[in-house]
Amino acid sequence: MSTQTTLETAVEEGRCGDRLWLYATYHCNLACGYCLTESMPAIANRRTLSAETMIRVVREAQELGFGAIGITGGELFMLPGAAETLAEIASILPTVALTNATLFTDRLLARLEPLAELDIALQISLDSDEPDRNDAFRGPENFAKVERAIPALLERGITVRIATTVEDQTEDELARLCVLHRSWGISDDDHIVRGVVRRGRAELAGMGVTPGVTDILPELTITADGAFLHPFGPTVRHGVTDLDLLVSRQVAPLERAAERFLRLVSDQPVGTDVARNIR
Repeated sequence: MSTQTTLETAVEEGRCGDRLWLYATYHCNLACGYCLTESMPAIANRRTLSAETMIRVVREAQELGFGAIGITGGELFMLPGAAETLAEIASILPTVALTNATLFTDRLLARLEPLAELDIALQISLDSDEPDRNDAFRGPENFAKVERAIPALLERGITVRIATTVEDQTEDELARLCVLHRSWGISDDDHIVRGVVRRGRAELAGMGVTPGVTDILPELTITADGAFLHPFGPTVRHGVTDLDLLVSRQVAPLERAAERFLRLVSDQPVGTDVARNIR
């Protein structure tokens, strides 16, 4: 059976997703308290994937039957040429790119305008409708920068999603956040809410919940360290990458990592037999 057929079957059975994730870089201009990867401005090992590597992997993913791409970090827009790389990737497969939206100068916004014609969404982190509360999680002036960036992106026709990571926010606080994103024209379907996952910096801080074996849908995830079971896998503690969810050190050609990934998920329960509690 071909890798493409095996992947298609595993997706249909709910054993894994058809989105391939890329960790573009672990470098970030923020240092969020619950960060999975200990990302920060002064990170010693940025673990960056080159634009050429990301585009090659995405082309191979399309050939293997993957249906979508996710790009995370770190902060993608710390990388030179990120806007152009995103446009090329999104021209190959539907894409969601995670960002803190704090680096969107007028010049960068202009470079992002071609994304309006492509199947891509920018997923922006926002944890509270209260500036002080949000900034306590994410960093000084984060709320103000996001509040400026989102309307600017929407005015250019770029699709925006909101991602909220929950630690101790109240129900009223989350409800007000929903009112805020709806006021921008972002629907509830485009608002992703999840708890803090106790891995990486969050584990060291004693934050969040420890995921169970089947809580997270497996989605092949490519980093500079190798291929992992899902995007919550390649976490970092004390500067060292956790390898408990490593699938393969080999990521080129992508098919080798995909074959190993599919062998691992073949032991997963089918989708109708399991609840995925973290996304």
